[in-house]
Amino acid sequence: MGQRGFWDEEKRIHRLQQKKPTLATLSETIPWDAFRPLLEQGYSHERKSNAGRKRIDPIILFKMLVLQQLFNLSDEELEFQVNDRRSFEEFVGLGVMNTIPDATTIAFFRERLRKAGVVDELFERFEEHLRTHGLEARGGQIIDATLVPVPKQRNSREENKTIKDGAIPEKWLDKPNRLRQKDTDARWVKKNGVNHYGYKNSICIDATHGFIRRFAITPANIHDSQMLTQVLDPENRDDFVWADSGYAGAQFEDLLDLGGFESRIHEKGSRCHLLSEEAKERNKVRSTVRARVEHVFGAITTCMRGKLTRRIGLARTKAWWGLRNLTYNFLRYLHCNSKAMLAV
Repeated sequence: MGQRGFWDEEKRIHRLQQKKPTLATLSETIPWDAFRPLLEQGYSHERKSNAGRKRIDPIILFKMLVLQQLFNLSDEELEFQVNDRRSFEEFVGLGVMNTIPDATTIAFFRERLRKAGVVDELFERFEEHLRTHGLEARGGQIIDATLVPVPKQRNSREENKTIKDGAIPEKWLDKPNRLRQKDTDARWVKKNGVNHYGYKNSICIDATHGFIRRFAITPANIHDSQMLTQVLDPENRDDFVWADSGYAGAQFEDLLDLGGFESRIHEKGSRCHLLSEEAKERNKVRSTVRARVEHVFGAITTCMRGKLTRRIGLARTKAWWGLRNLTYNFLRYLHCNSKAMLAV
């Protein structure tokens, strides 16, 4: 085989981008600069002098956080992959002669964004972009929640009882390094006879476009229905609300009616009051719409490499899933754009 020329390498890169165009399309389509004013808050402290290393562009760091969510990478693995993969490097906007931000820099930047309360604002900023481009929420809304697993804690029964009571075990107070590795916010919950440990991601999507419009992160033992008021989207142009039978109940029907919504929540039977054939048929029809929210969770699980989260504590998990839900909306935006181009 002969030696490769410069143009051979260019053709190779072009072929690779055609086979896997997601990152190149994201780089061209997402309005990255619109996020800059918010991302600047990730540098909350003022520099005392201009000496030392030049500050890294916050857009570069933000793109690395998006890569992290796309492939569900740890901070260390993200640093390695951006150094190792040409497509990651080009997406971030760095060349072979640039220094790649290390794992510590990424972790500090994400933590500063969390402490500044910027993650929710980033999500809302993209929501504004969607509305200005004709992708406002409409068609009604679909609400559901999915379990977010985290690494299990190896605590004693006494320690778990103390945590459930809202306190911290005394033995941990004298060991701050150990305490930092303990998640005192995650909880156990049993679903379909199986125990799960972690949190929940409750979301509301619009029925027409399928974007996540509202979300809330809670410990896993919080029932889905308790988050109904937090994830309801008052800006959806249509009044229909779809949800599974976990949200059924007269109090929720009254709540929706009071807010001007029209319930399409699945009806729920019981041992003493079985569902009629008419109710089963209504549920079947409603399922054809409600199932769209399962596609969102499916995309996060498969296309974005799973739901396992290695953050400690509710606050950090909220920030992580805020970025994760935003990244899903980025992918959904590419899908909507590709459909619009095909329709032209």
